[in-house]
Amino acid sequence: MAAVMNRPKVVDETSKSTMRTLSLNGHVGFDSMPDQLTHKSAQNGFVFNILCIGETGLGKSTLMDSLFNTNFESTPSTHNLPNVKLKAHTYELQESNVQLKLTLVETVGYGDQINKEDSFKSIVDYIDTQFEYYLQEELKVKRLLSTYHDTRVHTCLYFICPTGHGLKSIDLVCMKKLDTKVNVIPIIAKADTISKSELQKFKTKIITELRSNGVEIYECPTEDETVADVNSNMNSHVPFAVVGSTDFAKVANKMVRARQYPWGTVQVENESHCDFVKLREMLIRTNMEDLREKTHDKHYELYRKMRLEQMGFSDVDNENKPLSFQESFEAKRSHHLQELQNREDEMRQMFVVRVKEKEAELKEAEKELHAKFDKLKRDQDDQKKRLEEQRRKYEDDLMEFSKRKQQYSSMGHHTLTLGKSKKK
Repeated sequence: MAAVMNRPKVVDETSKSTMRTLSLNGHVGFDSMPDQLTHKSAQNGFVFNILCIGETGLGKSTLMDSLFNTNFESTPSTHNLPNVKLKAHTYELQESNVQLKLTLVETVGYGDQINKEDSFKSIVDYIDTQFEYYLQEELKVKRLLSTYHDTRVHTCLYFICPTGHGLKSIDLVCMKKLDTKVNVIPIIAKADTISKSELQKFKTKIITELRSNGVEIYECPTEDETVADVNSNMNSHVPFAVVGSTDFAKVANKMVRARQYPWGTVQVENESHCDFVKLREMLIRTNMEDLREKTHDKHYELYRKMRLEQMGFSDVDNENKPLSFQESFEAKRSHHLQELQNREDEMRQMFVVRVKEKEAELKEAEKELHAKFDKLKRDQDDQKKRLEEQRRKYEDDLMEFSKRKQQYSSMGHHTLTLGKSKKK
């Protein structure tokens, strides 16, 4: 390092074709950059989010208490929930001078329904929702990513029931749906319920089924020489067979987390009893930052690419030439305006057609009204004629009656006169 520090290579930005090597008179100090980053990171704190998936009663909350050596708030759930729900709790933890904002997300009612086809849907929706929140913050004009509470799930601990007979269908389907969205780490819960020989066979069977079904699980990176051996050893123990406990027992004058049985004591942190220590080493001490980076660089980028493509953005045009974000935005804007114009034209045409249809309906109704009016008028005229005829007939009858009355009156007067004359 000292030799490199004494003769660094400096690139002249104005003329990259010519390079000069300068000798320094003293120490410059950019080798302190890692220390600066460490100090800044410790000052800002870290965020880590864990999703625990498993059937009710497999010890998800107990394992989280054991992993972080504390007692998180948790309430037991029943087996009669109609749907799968997720509960998220955020805690502020501090170890030495490092602060950690830890979010634990647990599934409630997972695997308790008769129809388990949609058991994974609420989990996938939750992960996508956290990605969407981050994407919306990232797309803002005034971003506050430095103070934004990142809720994206960094790792998924999938609890496998210790049956010893392989994975269930719900396990394979759920992990297959999640392997492109989150770092999946399968673990065998309550591993003290089966023997060591059965446990080893169970592990082999699980790995075989995962590979045959194309399920990708998280593998510890082995590129870094400092942790290559440790991570290679960790990869060989997947899925981790773990035991959690909130109780303490005295073993060799030391209080340790353990589970008491009539036949003996199972120590949680004893590597010969279970893989709890290996899981804690891999998850928290060795690969926590790698899990965070893979979440951002792989899973979130995949979601971001899919969402931006849905919005119409692209890095290349129709001729496969590079396209800037501004050009893509302008193209999308023009396409959107054209769609709006086309839709407006369609709406206008539909409006004209509807107006014409309505006018035709109104004209038809008007014709019907005119026809009814004409019919009523004809009926009225006919009735008026009948009444006029009846009136004339009545007048004729009345005149005839008057004539006859006069005739009878005159005939009666003459009769009386003739009778008187005869008597004389």
